[in-house]
Amino acid sequence: METRLIGKSFLDGKPLEILISEGKIKSVLSIETSPENVWVGPGFTDIQVNGYGGLDYNAIQSDVLALGQISRKLLSYGVTSHFPTIITNSPEKISALIQQVVQHRKMDSLAQSCITGIHIEGPFISPEDGPRGAHYREFVQAPNWNLFQKWIEESEGLIRMITLSPEWEGSASFIEKCMEYGILVSIGHTNASHAQILEAVTAGAGLSTHLGNGMHGIIARHPNYLWSQLAAENLSATIIADGFHLPAEVIQVFRKVKAEKLILVSDSVALAGMPPGDYDAAVGGKVTLTLNNKLHLFGNPNTLAGSAMNILQGINFLLKNEQTNLSEAWQMASIRAQRLFDTSFEPIQIGQNADLIVAEQAPDQTLKILKVLKNGVEIPLD
Repeated sequence: METRLIGKSFLDGKPLEILISEGKIKSVLSIETSPENVWVGPGFTDIQVNGYGGLDYNAIQSDVLALGQISRKLLSYGVTSHFPTIITNSPEKISALIQQVVQHRKMDSLAQSCITGIHIEGPFISPEDGPRGAHYREFVQAPNWNLFQKWIEESEGLIRMITLSPEWEGSASFIEKCMEYGILVSIGHTNASHAQILEAVTAGAGLSTHLGNGMHGIIARHPNYLWSQLAAENLSATIIADGFHLPAEVIQVFRKVKAEKLILVSDSVALAGMPPGDYDAAVGGKVTLTLNNKLHLFGNPNTLAGSAMNILQGINFLLKNEQTNLSEAWQMASIRAQRLFDTSFEPIQIGQNADLIVAEQAPDQTLKILKVLKNGVEIPLD
């Protein structure tokens, strides 16, 4: 049985017809016309997902299969691939959380196809207040290759990325070892000097994690670790575009500097996708989720307690605020992340797995998902 998708190409707006058979793209044809304001393109890839819909990759589950709801909920918003992100904790807890994801994928075939890597965010980050963010100070430590190699083995090769701070002595040699294993190193939660950042980039670091966040509230006007990362041409950067983590004008500057190297992530926590209200969170304690999806410490609206959005909401923030056009926003949430791990990746190619989205653009420029296909199978939308 064949499935046919018709819409404007997410790259150039030209009408396309995509035929799908046995889970793969069978043909891609240019056609004369397509429905107005209906677009087709690859599914979104989110390389920073801590949790979603009340479930947390950073908590041990009594029923590991429950984690499958994260993949299923994200699919309904167009996220066809994501990286569970495990943050700073004790070495034993990180091991247990890694093994939980591995076990979960073996038990759930849909989650296995959606979870395409693990992102370890910490514990080799800055111990300082500000750059450390909400990460537990007691578990922060210097890069330890023997420990990280143990986690690589426990992940059965699923760890694809690590966020660290190169302010620690020996960071460059640690980064070089990661390169040998094909693991992307991202700079984040850092208080590194300009020289240390340059040394990390020379050693192979290729990304900045949620640039502009995980910082001191006040930094030296220059030099500082923000300018150093912006100036490093070999560094791509991820951003959280929820309207709270970065002002629109900061995103505008980052986009001008990083251009095609700017990538969208959600950095969603478990409370993302939940109803507004007060909650007890694993990180942050008592928190409040507002009607407009701002998550902050209870009684302290000025202190964020994580991101409560999905990547589609990030796209729509960019579009509604005229930060970019539909084509670039879609690329920021899909192929740019894919190319961090496969530089030759091209979207919508014959023979590829059919991980595709059909979406409608509303008068306010935002996207509404009409259809999601994962491996050629249509996914029910929430």
